[in-house]
Amino acid sequence: MYEPVQLRTFLAVAQTLSFTQAARRLGLRQSTVSQHVRRLEEATGRQLFTRDTHSVELTEDGEAMLGFARTILEANERASTFFTGTRLRGRLRFGVSEDFVLTRLPEILQSFRREHPEVDLELTVELSGTLHERLAAGRLDLVLAKRRTGDTHGELVWQDALTWIGAPRLRLEADRPVPLIVFPPPGITRARALQVLEADGRPWRIVCTSTSLSGLIAAAQAGLGVMAHTRGLIPPGLAPVPARAGLPELGDVDFVLLHGRRRDASQESADALAAAILAGADRLHRPPGPSSRSST
Repeated sequence: MYEPVQLRTFLAVAQTLSFTQAARRLGLRQSTVSQHVRRLEEATGRQLFTRDTHSVELTEDGEAMLGFARTILEANERASTFFTGTRLRGRLRFGVSEDFVLTRLPEILQSFRREHPEVDLELTVELSGTLHERLAAGRLDLVLAKRRTGDTHGELVWQDALTWIGAPRLRLEADRPVPLIVFPPPGITRARALQVLEADGRPWRIVCTSTSLSGLIAAAQAGLGVMAHTRGLIPPGLAPVPARAGLPELGDVDFVLLHGRRRDASQESADALAAAILAGADRLHRPPGPSSRSST
């Protein structure tokens, strides 16, 4: 038997690839997180992570455990719901940033709808900055989005690096302004891109603006310019801009869950959906397809 608390800790480490971030997410001491992982490895008789002072990576057995852990925890949740007789109901207004359009988030939402059919889920897909504004105005109950620079609010889902991406054959000329493909204000990646270019003294010009990620991807695939994007979510057909182009570093970005201020039936539904997203967060790091991790 595998302990659910150990499985939840394992998932948190697997999704963040950091014992420190996993401890922060779970509200545990880092030593407790290490203990949970060690006990799970003892129970399986397999090493689930390779780790040193600089990095944490899943082993092949760890990759296999991802699917098993999700299945066990989901079954545990279904059994708990059945025997306690609690059924979630009501309206849940969920906002998600454009970043997740090409990920496996639909699988998580489909599973949530199957488990909680009486919840009226209303989905809003928008820019992260816009979602923050709507949440503050009380128009959303739960948001999955990028965190603004310097902000500490929200429950960390994972942290990733921002990078410049473009068509594989795109060549930037050092003596010409950087051609930018950007979201409109209040896009968070837009603000970061302009900030680092200004700080670096690098001239730029906007060649494409779109509220749709698909529109930005089309422009980038056509070779119109470069865009700032999350390293773990690079769309097919695009690639990181080589370092020789001399573009400034964009830094890291946090993806977080933020709860609204309502304290009614929607709060329980928001908590349940947040838990489902955290349990399946590793599905959000890459687009769906043959290369994605198995969800069995």
